[in-house]
Amino acid sequence: MYRKMRGGGLWQLGQSITRRLVQADKKVVPRRCFATESELKKTVLYDFHVANGGKMVPFAGWGMPIQYKDSIMDSTLNCRENGSLFDVSHMCGLSLKGKDCIPFLEKLVIADVAGLSHGNGTLTVFTNEKGGAIDDSVITKVKDDHIYLVVNAGCRDKDLAHIEEHMKAFKAKGGDVSWHIHDERSLLALQGPLAAPSLQHLTKEDLSKIYFGEFRMLDINGVHCFITRTGYTGEDGFEISVPSEHAVDLAKAILEKSEGKIRLTGLGARDSLRLEAGLCLYGNDMDQHTTPIEAGLTWAVGKRRRAEGGFLGAEVILKQIAEGPKIRRVGFFSSGPPPRSHSEIQDDQGQNIGEVTSGGFSPCLKKNIAMGYVKSGYHKAGTKAKIVIRGKSYEGTVTKMPFVPTKYYKPS
Repeated sequence: MYRKMRGGGLWQLGQSITRRLVQADKKVVPRRCFATESELKKTVLYDFHVANGGKMVPFAGWGMPIQYKDSIMDSTLNCRENGSLFDVSHMCGLSLKGKDCIPFLEKLVIADVAGLSHGNGTLTVFTNEKGGAIDDSVITKVKDDHIYLVVNAGCRDKDLAHIEEHMKAFKAKGGDVSWHIHDERSLLALQGPLAAPSLQHLTKEDLSKIYFGEFRMLDINGVHCFITRTGYTGEDGFEISVPSEHAVDLAKAILEKSEGKIRLTGLGARDSLRLEAGLCLYGNDMDQHTTPIEAGLTWAVGKRRRAEGGFLGAEVILKQIAEGPKIRRVGFFSSGPPPRSHSEIQDDQGQNIGEVTSGGFSPCLKKNIAMGYVKSGYHKAGTKAKIVIRGKSYEGTVTKMPFVPTKYYKPS
């Protein structure tokens, strides 16, 4: 599947990414991971991907590009240097509406949704009764009676069932909330230094006035779109929700305006980019048995929510905030082969202290990086550890994340 263009490092990178995506897919999609080609769902850009050399693989029940004609290594570097365009239409966008949509959503997530100003969003986590993460999501307060959110493709069925179950109970008590699932729209992620300059050619709106985490409804390439200045790479960029019948034209226009510097990019580079940015892959680095506090997302629990609670699993989560969790997500640099998911982490005495959840070779840093969970007390930057790979121990050092500095566009 992967061209061996730069020796063993690239092959290992490709294998690591494929394995990690498959493992995550298995965890978030309980049914068998791989459907037959005829069973796979296809985004409206499927034929466009194939025509541009996309190598299609099954992911979360969809046929998605893992890479294109260039290598995962080159795609990753090009995103950081110029830009990438991703088709993420397999993800699920939805709107919650009604005068009670905010108090309803706050029963299910840890964010202070009410405290957001209009047009602002945040990363949050849907939790269960034990404080575990059902899914992570970016949510935006469009207005007091309209919330827009995007959930992960592999979690779509369970997320929608979870929301619907609680919505029925909420409405039965007189709550005013409804929803619309945006299956009529596609989602593109434009990331990298040239994202804003290229997109600016296609809209009259001044994109320099839209900062990281902000949401707007505006015309792009002559079509009414939802855009959020966010992404999954650590770079500046946008997620663009566009009516599906216009998605291919928009993708072509973006690529044309960048004069070939922004490239179509697949799941392979998307995964290495998010790992370099220290971001969780749901199903790998966070799941229903992991709390947001253990996952290093304490900052996502709004101050008011810490005082009032009122969300599923609040008792567990607030106790962990007060007392500290027993395990913590950390980053690692390591020697030897790139760490793999489920690689054991040991202290200097050879005692088990945790497990790697994501790992690989960093195209940007040219060295091994990983994240995983360790017992509290071993989580401080600079702590030495051993990472066991295929029965052999290799030196590792706990390090702060992100591994590659983020470049989110924020007010100066």
